[in-house]
Parts: sequence; C-alpha cells; structure tokens
Amino acid sequence: MNADKILDAKGLACPMPIVKTKKTIDQLESGQVLEIHATDKGAKNDLAAWSKSSGHELVKQDEENGVYKFWVKKG
Repeated sequence: MNADKILDAKGLACPMPIVKTKKTIDQLESGQVLEIHATDKGAKNDLAAWSKSSGHELVKQDEENGVYKFWVKKG
C-alpha cells in the first residue's frame, strides 16, 4: 500500500505513538495516507480506537519482525 508519509514511532511507549500520529496526520490533506511503524503492542488497539474516534480510517495493519505497521487514511 502506498503512503503519502511514513512515521517512525518504533521504541516509543504509549501514548507517544498516538501523540506523534495525531501531530503528523494534521499535516496531511484529507484522503492522504499515513504509514505508522511502532513496536508498542498497545498501539494495535490504541491506533484502531483513535482512528475511529477522530474520523480517520485504519485501512490496513500488519506485523513484521515485531514491528507493527498501520496505514491510516485521513478523514
């Protein structure tokens, strides 16, 4: 999946992946996709809930070698 911007949140503990995601997605245009890389297991539930509550769409999520990858489309 193509992303308009990639956010590296690896090594950050909750709530920093969400804080950085919010700050970064605010810089994107509606409809653009942000790819987030995180190592915090809590990010799986946190990003899904945050996306839904803030009007964005969690398009895809994946895990590769302990790195969680998320693609969020800005609402």
